[in-house]
Amino acid sequence: MRQENIYYHIPVPTLSPTPLTAMPQTHGIPSIPVEFDFAHYHFVESQSSARLIDKALDLWAAIVMEFGRDSPWKNSSELYATIDAIKYGDSPWKTYEIRYQGPLPPGTPPKWMTQTYELCTRDSRRVLHHQLETTEFKDKINLSPYRQFDSKRQRTWSNLMSADWAWTQADKIAKDETTHGAMFVPVVAGSNKTTVSVATGHQEYHPVYMSLGNLTNIARRAHDNAVLPVAFLPIPKTTKKHRKSAKYQVFCRQMYHASLARVFQPLKAGMTTPDVVRCPDGHFRRAIYGLGPYIADYPEQVWLAAIVQGWCPKCDAKPDNLDAGGACLRSQRKTDFLINNWDPGTLWTDFGVRADIVPFTYGFPRADIHELLSPDLLHQVIKGTFKDHIVMWVNEYLLELHGKAHGQEIIADIDHRISGVPAFPGLRRFPDGRDFLQWTGDDSKALMKVYLGAIVGHVPAAVVKCLSAFLNFCYIVRQNAITATNLDKLKDVLERFHHHCEFFIGTAGVKGEFISLPRQHSLLHYIRSVRLFGSPNGLCSSITESKHIKAVKEPWRRSSRYKALVQILRTISRLDKLAAAQRAFTQLGMMDGTTASYTAMIREGGRPQPRATLMADDGDEDDDSGPVAGSKALSSVELAHLPGFSTVRGYPTSAEALAVHIEQPRFPELLRRFLYDQLNPNAAISAEYIPLDRCPVFVGRILVFHSAVARFFAPSDLCGAGGMYQERIRSNPNWRDEYARYDTVFVQTGSDVSGSMNGMVIGRVHLFFSFTSSGVRYPCALVEWFVPEDGLDEDTGMWIVRPEFEGAGRHRTLAIVHIDCIIRAAHLLPAFGSSFVPEELHFSNSLDVYRSYFVNNNVDHHCHEFLS
Repeated sequence: MRQENIYYHIPVPTLSPTPLTAMPQTHGIPSIPVEFDFAHYHFVESQSSARLIDKALDLWAAIVMEFGRDSPWKNSSELYATIDAIKYGDSPWKTYEIRYQGPLPPGTPPKWMTQTYELCTRDSRRVLHHQLETTEFKDKINLSPYRQFDSKRQRTWSNLMSADWAWTQADKIAKDETTHGAMFVPVVAGSNKTTVSVATGHQEYHPVYMSLGNLTNIARRAHDNAVLPVAFLPIPKTTKKHRKSAKYQVFCRQMYHASLARVFQPLKAGMTTPDVVRCPDGHFRRAIYGLGPYIADYPEQVWLAAIVQGWCPKCDAKPDNLDAGGACLRSQRKTDFLINNWDPGTLWTDFGVRADIVPFTYGFPRADIHELLSPDLLHQVIKGTFKDHIVMWVNEYLLELHGKAHGQEIIADIDHRISGVPAFPGLRRFPDGRDFLQWTGDDSKALMKVYLGAIVGHVPAAVVKCLSAFLNFCYIVRQNAITATNLDKLKDVLERFHHHCEFFIGTAGVKGEFISLPRQHSLLHYIRSVRLFGSPNGLCSSITESKHIKAVKEPWRRSSRYKALVQILRTISRLDKLAAAQRAFTQLGMMDGTTASYTAMIREGGRPQPRATLMADDGDEDDDSGPVAGSKALSSVELAHLPGFSTVRGYPTSAEALAVHIEQPRFPELLRRFLYDQLNPNAAISAEYIPLDRCPVFVGRILVFHSAVARFFAPSDLCGAGGMYQERIRSNPNWRDEYARYDTVFVQTGSDVSGSMNGMVIGRVHLFFSFTSSGVRYPCALVEWFVPEDGLDEDTGMWIVRPEFEGAGRHRTLAIVHIDCIIRAAHLLPAFGSSFVPEELHFSNSLDVYRSYFVNNNVDHHCHEFLS
C-alpha cells in the first residue's frame, strides 16, 4: 500500500469496546500437535487412502507398544470421527429435492419430468460468518467503503470496497433508519460447471462459491478460506430427443434460479435487518448483507441474466453487430417494463429477453443481476479474445494469404519461435509451440507472454499493432490498482485495438461485415465495471476455476466414484475443519517448528508462544517463482544458498583460478575495477577509464552461487496475501544436467538519459559470487551488457536491446555489478525478423545468436507496470 495514497472511509461503529483476544477451547481438535500433524499430513497433504492410514496407525501402535502406550486411533474410521468432531469451520451440507411440477403429457412422460434432482447446499450465512471471523484477514479486509486517491489526487480503483457500487450500497443502507450505521457486507458469488472425467461418462458438477466482498483482491486470489464452496447445483440430463425441447430448457433454467435463490436465502433477512457478526479484529459489529458481483463465464451469464444466447447480458446491443454503438444498459426495472408491454416473441427477437425466466436476484433487496455480473478476464479476455479470436484469425489469415502448404510452414515456424524463447522464472515452456490439443487458462496466459514477438516478421504491421494494443488493454485491466489515468489509457488502447481489428474483416477469420462476438464485445463494458467493482483482477473466474481443483476434482479422485457427490461433500467438510483447526493452533502458537521440535519443547516444560511473522526463505532450489508470505516489504535481491550448503562447491576460490574455470580471462581485471568504484563512489572518472595499476588488488576468497532470489511487491501477479512475490534468477553452467542457463536482469545504471529504459540496461548474469574485502561483504554479479536502442518499437510497443561489443566487435562487453544494482529478472525475445528459425536452435542458446532482442514487457504484470 503506497503511503502517499489518501483514503476516504465511511466510519463503521463497533459494538464491543475491546477485541476478543482469547481463543476458544479446542473443541474436538486433537490436543497434541503430533496427532494433528499426523491427521493433517495424511488427509490433506498426502491424501492417503483409508488403507494407508490404517497401515500408518498400525506402525505407530507397534512403535509405542514397548512403552506401554497405544496409538491415538485404532483405525482410519476413528481418525475420521475425530476430524468430524472439530467444531471450527463446521458448516454442514443439506440436500433439497427438486422435481418438475408442470403438467405431464399423455402416455409415458419424458424421464426428466419424473426424476428427482438434488441441490446440496450449506448455510450461506454460516459460511460467511466463518470467513468474517478469520483472524488472518485482520489486515486484509475493508470494513467500510472508501474512495482512494494517489499522490496526484487522481481516483484509484482497486478492491471492491474502493469502487462506486459499494459506496452507493452503503449510502442506501445509511438512509434507512433501521439499518443506519451498520457495516455493509457484500457477498461475491461465482459458479460454473466443471468436468472431472470425460472417459467415465462425462461426469460434471456445478459448484457455487462465495467470498466475503470486504476482502482485498490479493486475499481473495490467495484463496485459503477466502473463497469457499457453498452449493452444488443440480444438473438435469435427458436424451438428445428432448434436449432442445422448450419445456426442458425452461425447466432447467427455472430450477437453476430457484436453486440459487435457496442457496442465498439464509442471508436475505440480514439484507434489511442488521445481523451481529464477529470480525477478524475480534470486534462484534452490526452488519447488513448484500448480493455482490457474480463471477461467471458467458454461457452462465446468459442463464443468470435470462437473455437469449448471442445477446449481451449488460446491454441491449443487437447480436448481429454488438459493437455498433448506441446500445442502452440493461436493468431489472427496464426488463420488467419490456415484459409488461411486449409479447414473448417480440421480447426474444427484438430485445433478447426471455419472459419465461425470473432471475434469482429478483427476490433480494438492492440486487440487479445485469449490474452485478462482473467482468471475466479469463473467458472474455484471455481465452475468448486472445485464444479463440486473435490466434485463430492470425492462423486463418496466413493460410488464406500463402496457401495451405506455405501457410502451415509459417505457422510451424511461429511455433518454433515460441519454443525457442529464453527461459524465465515461472515461464511455462512450449516445446511444440502453441500446437497442443487441450488448452487451459494457464496455457493461454503463458502464450500471451511470448506470442507477440513470435509473429513479428510473418504478419503485417497492422496485425502486430492489433495484438500489441490488446495486450496493453489486458495488462492494464489486470492491474491490482487502476487509476483514472489508466482508464484513459484503457479507452485509448481499446479504440486502437478495434481499429486494427478491422484488418481481419473480410479475411478467412472474419467473413462478415462486422466483428460481433459477445466475449470480445464485453471489453466495452470494462471501464464502467472498474468504476463499479474495482480491479477485475479480484473478480475473475480463474479464482473459482482454480478452486475446482481442491473443492471438486481432488475430492472426486479420492471417492469410490459411486454416488461420489456425498463423498465429495464429506471430504470438503473435513478439509475445511482441518484448515480451521490449523488456524486455531497457529494463533495459539502451537505450529512453530517441526513436530519433533515442538514436542521436545513441551516435554522440557516449555510453553507455546504466539507465532511471529516468518520471513520468506530462499525456497526450493527448483522453484523459479511464486508467492511470498508476509506483508509488503522493500524490494530486494539476495544470493541464494543451496539447502545444506553456504555456497556452490567445486569452484576455485581465487580470482585468477576462477577466471580460468569460467573461461573469462578478464575477471580479475573487472574485479579490481569494481572494487575501485566501490571504494570511490564519488570519483569523477569511472574505473573503466582508470589505469589498472591504480585499482586495488584483491587476493581473498571468492564464493560462487548459482542463483539469486528477487523479492518485490507485485499485487497484480499471483502473490502472497501481503502482495509479495519472488523469482529466482539463475546463472548455472549445467542447469538440470542439460544446458547452461544464464538469465537476464534489469540493472540500474544511475543515469536516465534520453532513449534509455528509465535509466536501466539489461545484463545477462554469467556468475553470481561474493567476496569480503576490508571487512565489507560484496555480493556481485558478472554480467554482459545488452544496451537499448533509441525509443520504443512503434509496432510492438517494446524496447529493443542489442548486445554491446568491445575489442573491435569480437567480444561482448562484461562488467561486475553489485547485486543491489539488480532490480529484478528481465526477459528477452529474439527479434527473429522474417527469416525462418534454424531447426537446430535451442532456447538455451537463443540469447547468443541474434543481433537484437525485444525486452518482453508482457512476461508478467509487474514487468508491464515497471516498464510503463
